[in-house]
Amino acid sequence: MMTLIWQVWAIYMIFAANLSEEQVLKQACPSCGATEVCNCSARGLDFIPPGLTGKITVLNLAHNRIKRIQSQDLQQAVNLRALLLQSNIISSIDVDSFHSLGKLELLDLSNNSLAYLYPAWFGQLFSLQHLHLQGNSYRDLGESSPFSSLRNLSSLRLGNPWFSTIRQGNFEGIALLDKLWIDGGNLSQYEPGSLKSFKKINHMIINTRSINVFSAIVTDLLHSVTWLEVRKIAFSIPAEIHLLKVMSSSFTKKISFKQTLLTDATVPDIVSILADMPKLVELEIIDCRLLGTGRWEAQILANQSQTLRVLTIEKLSIEEFYLFTDLHTVEGLLSLVTKLTVENTKVFLVPCQLSKHLLSLQYLDLSANLLGDPSLEHSACKGGWPSLQTLNLSQNSLSDLEITSKSLSHLRNLILLDISQNNFGEMPDVCEWPGNLKYLNLSSTQISEVTACIPPTLEVLDVSANNLRGFELQLPFLKELYLTKNQLKTLPGAISIPNLVVMSVRGNKLNGLSKEEFVSFKKMELLDASDNSFICSCEFLSFIHHQAEIAQVLVGWPDEYICDSPLAVRGAQVGAVHLSLMECHRSLVVSLICAVVFLVILVLVAVGYKYHAVWYLRMTWAWLQAKRKPKRAPPKDICYDAFVSYSENDSDWVENIMVRELEQACPPFRLCLHKRDFVPGKWIVDNIIDSIEKSHKTLFVLSEHFVQSEWCKYELDFSHFRLFDENNDAAILVLLEPIQSKAIPRRFCKLRKIMNTKTYLEWPLEEDRQEMFWFNLKIALKS
Repeated sequence: MMTLIWQVWAIYMIFAANLSEEQVLKQACPSCGATEVCNCSARGLDFIPPGLTGKITVLNLAHNRIKRIQSQDLQQAVNLRALLLQSNIISSIDVDSFHSLGKLELLDLSNNSLAYLYPAWFGQLFSLQHLHLQGNSYRDLGESSPFSSLRNLSSLRLGNPWFSTIRQGNFEGIALLDKLWIDGGNLSQYEPGSLKSFKKINHMIINTRSINVFSAIVTDLLHSVTWLEVRKIAFSIPAEIHLLKVMSSSFTKKISFKQTLLTDATVPDIVSILADMPKLVELEIIDCRLLGTGRWEAQILANQSQTLRVLTIEKLSIEEFYLFTDLHTVEGLLSLVTKLTVENTKVFLVPCQLSKHLLSLQYLDLSANLLGDPSLEHSACKGGWPSLQTLNLSQNSLSDLEITSKSLSHLRNLILLDISQNNFGEMPDVCEWPGNLKYLNLSSTQISEVTACIPPTLEVLDVSANNLRGFELQLPFLKELYLTKNQLKTLPGAISIPNLVVMSVRGNKLNGLSKEEFVSFKKMELLDASDNSFICSCEFLSFIHHQAEIAQVLVGWPDEYICDSPLAVRGAQVGAVHLSLMECHRSLVVSLICAVVFLVILVLVAVGYKYHAVWYLRMTWAWLQAKRKPKRAPPKDICYDAFVSYSENDSDWVENIMVRELEQACPPFRLCLHKRDFVPGKWIVDNIIDSIEKSHKTLFVLSEHFVQSEWCKYELDFSHFRLFDENNDAAILVLLEPIQSKAIPRRFCKLRKIMNTKTYLEWPLEEDRQEMFWFNLKIALKS
């Protein structure tokens, strides 16, 4: 029982320890949780966090304060491919710290505090390809090779300000490297043969101040290095230059001098040495200083290099450049050079004679210099640069495009011309260009309008970063057009550039694209219209959503195409915006609504006309007005005994028989007749209401004509509203002729009800009964 308890306790402790380590790792490096890449850089760590597992392939612990790497720190990280430990303060590494990292390909221990390098550290790193050890404090590499087991090593970086000694055997076991970088600014002791174990180094960078050490290294690598890069060395003492003569036998194909010092006294010998190198193809002089003005003390006695084809000079500092000579001493050495770059070196003139000697030159880069229009005319003189195909004159002081084009017009082989970042300002109407020019770069030249000065032979034109508001040139052969960062509001017309394949209008003032514009470019394969202020209108969005091939043509789609308006979708990607039907077809929707409303009104009018809706409304309004009046008029306002409502067709009986009988009675009755008593000019409905209200009774003379009369209906209705609702007997019905109750309109339901429930007087045709009729009528009027 106790044994089982102890086993459970042990399992619990192991689980708790693992859980604790995972929590520590998560706190130290939150990114280590779910991915294979664990980024713990710049987190102030002074230890390698525990809990690293086999799923991690990249571990970045750079820029922390780690001092020591212990055996167990990386024991579980067996699948690491890259371990970045640069810029810590590591001074101690346990011997077996890296033994479990058999799959490691990159190890960066640069810029730490390692005073010694132990071979045991790297003994199990069989897959290691890149090892960075520069910037530590070791003074040498030990008595033997720390790298003998690194059979797959491809690049190695060594050295620091205190690194002073390289011994034989230090590189034993390494035969091939892609890149070897030795930072030995204070390297003073080099045992000959130390680098002879290398069979091939593609690119070697050596930083040393000692010409003796440099000469010894070159001697060991005469046939091994393809590209030799020399940094921070001073070739200033003529007596030391003889040590470099060994380079004449070197098989190096490319040499780069960076941050080196040259003088008038040493240049002739160096040029002679380089000219004698049997396989030298390319020479670079970058960020160097030349003390002198080209008045070399000794004539350059050298044969022309039969192999040198590429010469690059960048940021060469010549303090007294304005006194520099015309380089006539090197004219004969450059006739085979095919590619020449002299960049950012304050060149203000290329002597005509030198230009004429550049017989094989195909590529010339004179960018970021001081060439002006007159000096270019002299530099590109007749007979100069006869084979030139590519010319870069960007970032100079050119200001007249007409002079510039004319100066170069004789270059029959010139295909590509870059004159960007000059200040031309205006473009003339006509220019003279080389006949075979295909590529022209006029970007950032302050031009505001393009004219027929542009050569029609162009296949590629770049006029980016100018002030162009339109582009209307006829360029039938143009395949690529770059209009980035201008003021264009629409795409150029496709008719004038029918063969266009690539176009960039990035960063202009385009509000949108249309199907017509897009389709008109029949050969368009790439269009960059990103970074514009797109108005996401319905037409634009409809084109975008229904043009299937848009994603294949638009560069940067969809991330870099953003709506600027309407405000509701500002900042959203164009492809993700969908406007509603109302937003897209507002006028159509409004028109439809108006049409529907009109139709509804029309239907209502038709229905109202058929079912007397207008009449109902007028009656309702009149009834409402009548409702606001007193229920019964004061006695003093009663003017008539009865208001007579009758049809015009019954007027003969009413006016000639009934009125005479009643108004001539004794006492006489006062009757209100519409023909006689209505107030002229007053609305007839008001007349009807007033007459009914000013009468004791309302006498309805009913007949077939009555129920067909419109005004009788009104009078009957008002009586219905005003009198019948009061539940009194103010209405007297006289039936002039037999009439069925169903003949009365349905809307007069109360009238039909009264006729069915109340007694009415019926006019007898027999004369002997008419006396009784009049008697009963008079009694009714008096009641």
